[in-house]
Amino acid sequence: MSIKGPKIAFIGAGSARWTSKILVDIFINDGLRNSKIWLMDIDDYRLNIISTLAKRYVEELKIPIEIHVTKDRREAIRDADFVISAALFKGHSYYERMRDVSEEHGYYRGINSVEWNYVGDYHTIWGYYQFKLHMEIARDIEELAPNAWLLIVSNPVLELTTMIGRETKVNVAGICHGFLGFIAAIKVLAMRLAREKLGKNVTPYFAAHRPEGYSEAVRLIDLDDVEIDMKGLNHVIWLTKFRYKGEDGYKYLDDWIREDAEEYWAVWREHTTSAWDLDLCPAAIDLYKTYGYLPIGDSVRGGTWKYHWNLKTKQYWYGPYGGPDSEIGCALRLLEVRKNIEEMARVAFNYSMPVSQSMPPMPSGEVIATIIDSLYNNREASKYKISTLGTWIEAPIYVNVMNRGTIPNLPSDIAIETHVKVDGKGIHPIPKEPIPDRLYKYVMLPRIMRAEWALEANLKGGRDTLVHWLIMDIRTRDMKQIDSVIDAILSLPGNEEMAKHFR
Repeated sequence: MSIKGPKIAFIGAGSARWTSKILVDIFINDGLRNSKIWLMDIDDYRLNIISTLAKRYVEELKIPIEIHVTKDRREAIRDADFVISAALFKGHSYYERMRDVSEEHGYYRGINSVEWNYVGDYHTIWGYYQFKLHMEIARDIEELAPNAWLLIVSNPVLELTTMIGRETKVNVAGICHGFLGFIAAIKVLAMRLAREKLGKNVTPYFAAHRPEGYSEAVRLIDLDDVEIDMKGLNHVIWLTKFRYKGEDGYKYLDDWIREDAEEYWAVWREHTTSAWDLDLCPAAIDLYKTYGYLPIGDSVRGGTWKYHWNLKTKQYWYGPYGGPDSEIGCALRLLEVRKNIEEMARVAFNYSMPVSQSMPPMPSGEVIATIIDSLYNNREASKYKISTLGTWIEAPIYVNVMNRGTIPNLPSDIAIETHVKVDGKGIHPIPKEPIPDRLYKYVMLPRIMRAEWALEANLKGGRDTLVHWLIMDIRTRDMKQIDSVIDAILSLPGNEEMAKHFR
């Protein structure tokens, strides 16, 4: 174990709820003692919240970690070992204005919402400032911390990781916890085994998230008997291997669909309190039926226009809120962001209560601290512990890295989401079989095409790149509509530089 700790820079640290989780993971990791944490944001209020939280936490628990605060990005990055970007340039409201303008011109949920990317905060074609910021971060790293790892949490993870992997010499990995959606397969297995071995129907308990009714079923599963593998792109990742005791695990899902799904959905629609509660929603199962594999995590939110024509369609496939990307779900997401800031401020500035009481020193389930520890201290890891379904399990470590032949039938210069081994020499993708043919032709190729178009648009510019994007959109009626929506978006206050880029 290294005595000298790493310098870890958070860019966009004012994303207080997310940053606070990662900070706690770092604080409780023995291998990261003596770290120097640099918190950077351009928002004074948010930076004050997270820095107050961090300083109070290490003081309360007497953790040997230094906390530094700055609004200077280059100061934060200089000589860093790790740079974590959670930055969203201009913030959520900026993108919502472009969404509103798009809808006024006939593009429901915005020109950014297209096949295989309907995630409301996954900003690709209109993400000019986000792409520019991350190129600037990468250039700063090349100059000031050439050996550092850049860990990108900010969306769009696929495009940003690919861009930096192609255009710079920076060590880069995109981080997303969506791969933990594989737990949906464990849930299905538990529901079916409860019927077979206990003679119990626990489906309603799983649907309503009532652990007192399903904990016994989960204990029936020895996770050493479960084999899973996932692969694809960020937000387009699929369960391509599911075996239980050496047999095809998908037979349990088929039985669940036939005998339990309707009951599950009825209870789920009645009880769900989260627009993100989608792992076994009707859209997930329809995607499985269509492509032969279960979509994992945020991949459920993708698909084609079949699931996204309008709010009524979204509510049919994604439940009463229409998922987190409908007009209802988006409003809930923005409300949650604001409430999180308020809650973090309450915790930070309430000196009558220890911060560690509101934020207990327990692992968050995020993978970043494990990756940093493995890289810095040369601890080999391909799994890490998470708490789920009332127990602790070992989850595989999945990150987004440049393909370089890992998945043989995907381009070598695209970022893939894949299982990796991490050690002091780097992040090593574990070789995979090719993407199954149907997924390759109807899912991967269309998503890669849109990624390439977005990269060209934001790196090279030109109005024609926006025209090409929109001419392929099924919502487009004629060229007049294309010109009017482009003009309206580029004329918004704050888009002056973007307008010059797309002249």
